[in-house]
Amino acid sequence: MLIIPAIDLRGGRLVRLVQGRPEAETVYADDPVAVARAFAAAGARRIHVVDLDGAFAGSPRNLAVAEAIVRAVDVPIQWGGGIRDLNVVEEVLARGVDRVILGTAAVERPEMVAEAVSRFPGRVMVGIDARDGRVAVRGWLEGTEQDAAELAREMGRRGVEEIIFTDIARDGTLSGPNLAALARVARAGPKVIASGGVGSLEDVRSIVSMNDPNVTGVIVGKALYTGAVDLREALAIASGDGRDAR
Repeated sequence: MLIIPAIDLRGGRLVRLVQGRPEAETVYADDPVAVARAFAAAGARRIHVVDLDGAFAGSPRNLAVAEAIVRAVDVPIQWGGGIRDLNVVEEVLARGVDRVILGTAAVERPEMVAEAVSRFPGRVMVGIDARDGRVAVRGWLEGTEQDAAELAREMGRRGVEEIIFTDIARDGTLSGPNLAALARVARAGPKVIASGGVGSLEDVRSIVSMNDPNVTGVIVGKALYTGAVDLREALAIASGDGRDAR
């Protein structure tokens, strides 16, 4: 299982929000490139980057930072936030990003997602962000009646192989993942990366212990910056290499 450290960008700085609320922001670093280097040095095999400005505005705002991170680390970067049409998908991938994450587009333009998957095989993911099982869009500012598991199933039918499922109520709270919601989405078809609520190594163990072949990764954000989770220890738990001393 992958442990994927998260870098959320706002105004070029590394920040974390609580439950996606713009007013609930904590700045953790002014140099996200240096943070990405540290994650790569610790052994991360993929890094998750979200352009929060782009998510709120509807188009990417931190692509210069994307290029700087790509140049700085020899680790695949998955990037999301404001990617809502094919031209933007192409532009972001041209910056050296390994995978793009489509969120709002999955709800509002599912046919575009299918076309992106066809044009860029293996490089398009979908982010499904939900409150009480219902999908939220446009930087989580707008709710919908779309069921998260049904959207995952629909994305699978359209060729999406990997999704990121975030329980918004848990995101940034360190209160633990919503395992029941995660399992429900995982049953829908595509591979799932869990996101939201990881606040301890025990939370990482709880996801690994699901032994669900469809759950292939865990995104960890705020817990890394507060020191609640050590990335090397989390990687050891996920790899099952015997270095996890409880």
